Amino acid sequence: MTEPTTPTTPSVLFVCVHNAGRSQMAAGFLAALGAGQVEVRSAGSEPADQINPTAVEAMLEMGIDIRSSSPKVLTADAVKASDVVITMGCGDVCPIFPGKRYEDWTLDDPAGQGIDAVRPIRDDIHARVLALLAELGVTPAPLAPVA
Repeated sequence: MTEPTTPTTPSVLFVCVHNAGRSQMAAGFLAALGAGQVEVRSAGSEPADQINPTAVEAMLEMGIDIRSSSPKVLTADAVKASDVVITMGCGDVCPIFPGKRYEDWTLDDPAGQGIDAVRPIRDDIHARVLALLAELGVTPAPLAPVA
């Protein structure tokens, strides 16, 4: 008699240079929409001191609060522990390990941009995260309505 297999939780790492805008928004969307069904990480090759306040504002408009997040340095361990590694403009600094799925999302950098410029970036990330969830076989949770 064989033991039943337990499904493993897929893990995703979002990487950008400063880990202050794009990767934080993507992690926020995946955490909210994945509702515990996906392990979420984000990191940067040269982390900033704080998250981009305009990215925070744009995410709050969607009902997602990323204010408690902080930029983290990219480590080889974070890459090794992830099934999917999604890069956003970090170039060759991201370590490559065999057997990992890598994607590069070409997105404008929200750094120094106003809210009107950041909203389309946020919306693009939202659509890509929904597509990623579908590829992972995870049904997205509804986002809380914004008051």
